[in-house]
Amino acid sequence: MGRSLVAKIDDILRRERTLSFEFFPPRTPEAEAQLERTLQELEPLHPSYVSVTYGAGGSTRERTHELVVQINQGTSMTAMAHLTCAGHTRAELETIVGRYRDAGVENILALGGDPPPDVVLPPSELDHAIDLVRLVRDAGPFSIGVAVHPEPHPRSPSVESDRRYTAEKLAEADFGITQFFFEAHHYFELVEALRARGVDKPVIPGIMPVLSIAGIQRMAALQGSAFPPWLAERLYAVEDDPDTVRRVGIDEATRLCAELLEGGASGLHFYTLNRSPATREIAANLGLAPIG
Repeated sequence: MGRSLVAKIDDILRRERTLSFEFFPPRTPEAEAQLERTLQELEPLHPSYVSVTYGAGGSTRERTHELVVQINQGTSMTAMAHLTCAGHTRAELETIVGRYRDAGVENILALGGDPPPDVVLPPSELDHAIDLVRLVRDAGPFSIGVAVHPEPHPRSPSVESDRRYTAEKLAEADFGITQFFFEAHHYFELVEALRARGVDKPVIPGIMPVLSIAGIQRMAALQGSAFPPWLAERLYAVEDDPDTVRRVGIDEATRLCAELLEGGASGLHFYTLNRSPATREIAANLGLAPIG
C-alpha cells in the first residue's frame, strides 16, 4: 500500500461522483486485525475517501486520530475524521482540530453528537453542529462535512424545523452525508427541500444494507429511520435462513443505490461496520468494482 495523496472532499465532489466507506476505531487486537483486512479488501475499489467515527464525548479521541493519520500515511486512501462537540469544551475542540491540521488531515465531519441513552456526558460549550463547523472553519483550510437526516432527526419537532436547521448548517459546510435510509424518495425529498431554501451543496446518501433483521431495526430506531413494511415483509418471510436474509438485504441495497445514482445523487457512502463483503458485493452489482 502506498501513501495517499490527501485531497479535500469538496474538491473531489466538484470533479466526480464519490464512492466512500465509513469505519470505526477498533477496541481489541482482534478488531484491529479485522479492520486491517477490511482496509486491504476495500482499497482496490479506489474510494474517493473514507471516514472514521468518533465516540461519544471523545471516548475514541486518540484511536480516531491515530486511525485517520494511519490511513492517510499508510494507504492510498484519503481519510476524514469525525468530530462531535457533545461533552467538550471549546478549548478541547480547538486542540483536537489543531492536531488534525498539524498532521496534514484536511477533512472533518462536524457533528453535534448523540450519546447512547445510558451515557452521561460532561457539559458542552458548543450547542450544535453548526457551532463546530464555524470553529473548524476558523482553525484552518479544512473541507467540512455535516450529517443530515433524510427522515427528520428523531428529536426534531417537525419536518419543517428539521429542514430549516439542516439548510442553515449545510450552507456553512461544504457537503453533507446522510444517515442511512431504505427508500430513495426520502433522499430526493431532502435534496429538493434544501434547494428550495437556496442550499445546493452536495449531499451524499448513506447506505447500510440489511444483513440481520434485529440489528438493523435497532439501529434504524435509534437514528429515526422508518423500517418500511414491504421490506420487513420480505425479510421476515425468510427470517429462518440467515443467508437468504443477507441476500435480500444486498439485493435491496443494490436496487436503492442504482435508483439514487440514476436520480443524480452526488455519490454513495457505505456504513461498513468494519467489514467489506457486503460493500464489495453491492459495488460489483452496480458495476463500480469487481468483488475480487
